[in-house]
Amino acid sequence: MSAEVHPEETTLAEVSAKMNWLRAGVLGANDGIVSTAGLVVGVAGATTDTTSLLVAGVAGLVAGALSMAGGEYVSVSTQRDSERALLAKEARELVETPDEELAELAGFYRDRGLSDATAQQVAEELTAHDALRAHAEIELGIDGDSLVNPWHAAWASLMSFTLGALLPLLAIVLPPAGVRLPVTVLAVVAALSVTGFVSARLGGATPWPAVARNVGVGVLAMGLTFGVGTLVGGAL
Repeated sequence: MSAEVHPEETTLAEVSAKMNWLRAGVLGANDGIVSTAGLVVGVAGATTDTTSLLVAGVAGLVAGALSMAGGEYVSVSTQRDSERALLAKEARELVETPDEELAELAGFYRDRGLSDATAQQVAEELTAHDALRAHAEIELGIDGDSLVNPWHAAWASLMSFTLGALLPLLAIVLPPAGVRLPVTVLAVVAALSVTGFVSARLGGATPWPAVARNVGVGVLAMGLTFGVGTLVGGAL
Protein backbone atom coordinates (compact mmCIF):
# COMPACT_ATOMS: atom_id res chain seq x y z
CA MET A 1 0.00 0.00 0.00
CA SER A 2 1.33 3.44 -0.87
CA ALA A 3 2.09 5.92 1.88
CA GLU A 4 -0.68 8.31 2.80
CA VAL A 5 -0.15 11.80 1.43
CA HIS A 6 -1.11 14.86 3.43
CA PRO A 7 -1.39 17.78 0.98
CA GLU A 8 -1.48 20.37 3.74
CA GLU A 9 2.00 19.29 4.86
CA THR A 10 3.53 19.76 1.44
CA THR A 11 1.73 22.92 0.37
CA LEU A 12 1.97 25.12 3.48
CA ALA A 13 5.36 26.56 2.44
CA GLU A 14 4.14 26.97 -1.13
CA VAL A 15 1.05 28.87 0.00
CA SER A 16 3.20 31.11 2.19
CA ALA A 17 5.54 31.82 -0.72
CA LYS A 18 2.63 32.62 -3.03
CA MET A 19 1.20 35.02 -0.44
CA ASN A 20 4.56 36.78 -0.21
CA TRP A 21 4.75 37.12 -3.99
CA LEU A 22 1.17 38.39 -4.12
CA ARG A 23 1.91 40.96 -1.43
CA ALA A 24 5.05 42.05 -3.32
CA GLY A 25 3.02 42.32 -6.51
CA VAL A 26 0.43 44.53 -4.85
CA LEU A 27 3.12 46.78 -3.40
CA GLY A 28 4.87 46.96 -6.77
CA ALA A 29 1.63 48.00 -8.44
CA ASN A 30 1.12 50.57 -5.72
CA ASP A 31 4.56 52.05 -6.42
CA GLY A 32 3.75 52.21 -10.12
CA ILE A 33 0.50 54.04 -9.45
CA VAL A 34 1.95 56.62 -7.06
CA SER A 35 5.19 57.39 -8.90
CA THR A 36 3.64 57.61 -12.36
CA ALA A 37 0.64 59.58 -11.12
CA GLY A 38 2.95 62.06 -9.44
CA LEU A 39 4.99 62.39 -12.62
CA VAL A 40 2.15 62.89 -15.11
CA VAL A 41 0.17 65.19 -12.81
CA GLY A 42 3.31 67.25 -12.29
CA VAL A 43 3.80 67.56 -16.04
CA ALA A 44 0.10 68.37 -16.41
CA GLY A 45 0.67 71.32 -14.10
CA ALA A 46 3.15 72.71 -16.61
CA THR A 47 1.48 71.83 -19.93
CA THR A 48 -1.73 70.51 -21.44
CA ASP A 49 0.05 69.02 -24.46
CA THR A 50 -1.02 65.38 -24.74
CA THR A 51 2.19 64.31 -26.46
CA SER A 52 4.32 65.74 -23.66
CA LEU A 53 2.20 63.97 -21.07
CA LEU A 54 2.43 60.68 -22.97
CA VAL A 55 6.20 60.89 -23.41
CA ALA A 56 6.73 61.77 -19.74
CA GLY A 57 4.41 59.01 -18.58
CA VAL A 58 5.93 56.32 -20.79
CA ALA A 59 9.45 57.37 -19.82
CA GLY A 60 8.51 57.26 -16.15
CA LEU A 61 6.86 53.87 -16.56
CA VAL A 62 9.86 52.32 -18.31
CA ALA A 63 12.42 53.85 -15.97
CA GLY A 64 10.46 52.92 -12.87
CA ALA A 65 9.76 49.36 -13.99
CA LEU A 66 13.40 48.75 -14.89
CA SER A 67 14.56 50.32 -11.65
CA MET A 68 12.21 48.14 -9.62
CA ALA A 69 13.21 45.00 -11.52
CA GLY A 70 16.92 45.76 -11.23
CA GLY A 71 16.66 46.54 -7.55
CA GLU A 72 14.77 43.32 -6.84
CA TYR A 73 17.23 41.28 -8.90
CA VAL A 74 20.24 42.68 -7.04
CA SER A 75 18.59 42.40 -3.63
CA VAL A 76 17.31 38.84 -4.09
CA SER A 77 20.57 37.73 -5.72
CA THR A 78 22.42 38.93 -2.63
CA GLN A 79 19.98 37.04 -0.41
CA ARG A 80 20.38 33.88 -2.51
CA ASP A 81 24.19 34.15 -2.36
CA SER A 82 23.97 34.49 1.42
CA GLU A 83 21.73 31.45 1.68
CA ARG A 84 24.09 29.38 -0.46
CA ALA A 85 27.07 30.48 1.61
CA LEU A 86 25.31 29.52 4.84
CA LEU A 87 24.39 26.12 3.42
CA ALA A 88 27.98 25.52 2.28
CA LYS A 89 29.29 26.49 5.73
CA GLU A 90 26.80 24.16 7.41
CA ALA A 91 27.78 21.32 5.07
CA ARG A 92 31.47 21.77 5.98
CA GLU A 93 30.68 21.75 9.69
CA LEU A 94 28.67 18.54 9.32
CA VAL A 95 31.71 16.87 7.78
CA GLU A 96 34.31 18.32 10.13
CA THR A 97 32.42 18.22 13.46
CA PRO A 98 29.45 15.82 13.12
CA ASP A 99 29.13 15.11 16.85
CA GLU A 100 28.99 18.79 17.76
CA GLU A 101 26.42 19.41 15.02
CA LEU A 102 24.26 16.53 16.26
CA ALA A 103 24.38 17.92 19.79
CA GLU A 104 23.51 21.37 18.47
CA LEU A 105 20.51 20.01 16.55
CA ALA A 106 19.26 18.17 19.62
CA GLY A 107 19.64 21.40 21.58
CA PHE A 108 17.36 23.24 19.17
CA TYR A 109 14.64 20.66 19.74
CA ARG A 110 15.11 20.78 23.51
CA ASP A 111 14.69 24.54 23.33
CA ARG A 112 11.39 23.95 21.54
CA GLY A 113 10.06 21.92 24.44
CA LEU A 114 11.06 18.31 23.73
CA SER A 115 12.53 16.15 26.45
CA ASP A 116 16.24 15.35 26.29
CA ALA A 117 15.61 11.80 25.12
CA THR A 118 13.06 12.78 22.48
CA ALA A 119 15.17 15.67 21.24
CA GLN A 120 18.18 13.38 20.89
CA GLN A 121 16.14 10.76 19.03
CA VAL A 122 14.62 13.32 16.65
CA ALA A 123 18.06 14.81 15.96
CA GLU A 124 19.58 11.40 15.25
CA GLU A 125 16.77 10.33 12.93
CA LEU A 126 16.75 13.62 10.99
CA THR A 127 20.54 13.53 10.71
CA ALA A 128 20.42 10.00 9.34
CA HIS A 129 17.78 11.03 6.81
CA ASP A 130 19.21 14.38 5.64
CA ALA A 131 21.53 16.17 8.04
CA LEU A 132 21.98 19.32 5.96
CA ARG A 133 18.25 19.79 5.41
CA ALA A 134 17.56 19.30 9.12
CA HIS A 135 20.11 21.93 10.16
CA ALA A 136 19.15 24.32 7.38
CA GLU A 137 15.49 24.32 8.32
CA ILE A 138 15.70 24.64 12.10
CA GLU A 139 19.00 26.50 12.50
CA LEU A 140 19.04 28.76 9.43
CA GLY A 141 15.37 28.89 8.44
CA ILE A 142 16.28 27.91 4.87
CA ASP A 143 14.63 25.36 2.61
CA GLY A 144 17.45 24.13 0.39
CA ASP A 145 14.99 23.12 -2.34
CA SER A 146 13.26 26.51 -2.45
CA LEU A 147 15.95 29.16 -2.50
CA VAL A 148 14.77 32.59 -3.55
CA ASN A 149 14.90 33.22 -7.30
CA PRO A 150 16.14 36.69 -8.36
CA TRP A 151 14.66 36.39 -11.85
CA HIS A 152 11.21 35.63 -10.48
CA ALA A 153 11.46 38.64 -8.19
CA ALA A 154 12.67 40.90 -11.01
CA TRP A 155 9.92 39.90 -13.43
CA ALA A 156 7.23 40.13 -10.76
CA SER A 157 8.34 43.65 -9.84
CA LEU A 158 8.59 44.74 -13.47
CA MET A 159 5.12 43.46 -14.36
CA SER A 160 3.37 44.72 -11.23
CA PHE A 161 4.93 48.18 -11.50
CA THR A 162 4.01 48.38 -15.19
CA LEU A 163 0.39 47.40 -14.58
CA GLY A 164 0.10 49.94 -11.79
CA ALA A 165 1.73 52.70 -13.83
CA LEU A 166 -0.55 52.15 -16.83
CA LEU A 167 -3.61 53.38 -14.92
CA PRO A 168 -2.54 57.00 -14.27
CA LEU A 169 -0.84 57.13 -17.69
CA LEU A 170 -4.04 56.20 -19.52
CA ALA A 171 -6.16 58.35 -17.22
CA ILE A 172 -4.12 61.46 -18.03
CA VAL A 173 -3.85 61.06 -21.83
CA LEU A 174 -7.21 59.57 -22.88
CA PRO A 175 -9.79 62.05 -21.47
CA PRO A 176 -10.28 65.57 -22.90
CA ALA A 177 -7.93 68.23 -21.54
CA GLY A 178 -10.64 69.85 -19.42
CA VAL A 179 -11.35 66.76 -17.31
CA ARG A 180 -8.10 64.81 -17.41
CA LEU A 181 -6.87 65.97 -13.99
CA PRO A 182 -10.03 65.11 -12.02
CA VAL A 183 -10.33 61.82 -13.91
CA THR A 184 -6.73 60.95 -13.07
CA VAL A 185 -7.12 61.87 -9.41
CA LEU A 186 -10.30 59.83 -9.07
CA ALA A 187 -8.76 56.84 -10.86
CA VAL A 188 -5.64 56.97 -8.69
CA VAL A 189 -7.64 57.31 -5.47
CA ALA A 190 -9.77 54.30 -6.44
CA ALA A 191 -6.73 52.20 -7.38
CA LEU A 192 -4.83 53.11 -4.21
CA SER A 193 -7.89 52.24 -2.15
CA VAL A 194 -7.87 48.77 -3.70
CA THR A 195 -4.13 48.18 -3.26
CA GLY A 196 -4.23 49.50 0.29
CA PHE A 197 -7.16 47.25 1.15
CA VAL A 198 -5.61 44.16 -0.45
CA SER A 199 -2.16 44.67 1.08
CA ALA A 200 -3.70 45.11 4.54
CA ARG A 201 -5.84 42.00 4.18
CA LEU A 202 -2.87 39.96 3.01
CA GLY A 203 -0.95 41.10 6.08
CA GLY A 204 -3.87 40.38 8.40
CA ALA A 205 -4.26 44.05 9.38
CA THR A 206 -7.35 46.26 9.58
CA PRO A 207 -7.77 47.60 6.03
CA TRP A 208 -9.19 51.08 6.53
CA PRO A 209 -6.16 52.75 8.16
CA ALA A 210 -4.00 51.26 5.39
CA VAL A 211 -6.40 52.57 2.73
CA ALA A 212 -6.37 56.04 4.31
CA ARG A 213 -2.55 56.10 4.45
CA ASN A 214 -2.25 54.82 0.91
CA VAL A 215 -4.67 57.33 -0.54
CA GLY A 216 -3.23 60.15 1.55
CA VAL A 217 0.30 59.52 0.28
CA GLY A 218 -0.91 59.35 -3.32
CA VAL A 219 -2.95 62.55 -3.09
CA LEU A 220 -0.07 64.35 -1.36
CA ALA A 221 2.36 63.24 -4.08
CA MET A 222 0.04 64.42 -6.85
CA GLY A 223 -0.65 67.71 -5.09
CA LEU A 224 3.03 68.49 -4.57
CA THR A 225 4.12 67.54 -8.09
CA PHE A 226 1.22 69.49 -9.61
CA GLY A 227 2.30 72.52 -7.62
CA VAL A 228 5.91 72.13 -8.75
CA GLY A 229 4.81 71.66 -12.35
CA THR A 230 2.62 74.76 -12.21
CA LEU A 231 5.45 76.87 -10.77
CA VAL A 232 8.04 75.62 -13.25
CA GLY A 233 5.66 75.85 -16.18
CA GLY A 234 4.69 79.40 -15.25
CA ALA A 235 8.34 80.40 -15.01
CA LEU A 236 9.22 79.15 -18.49
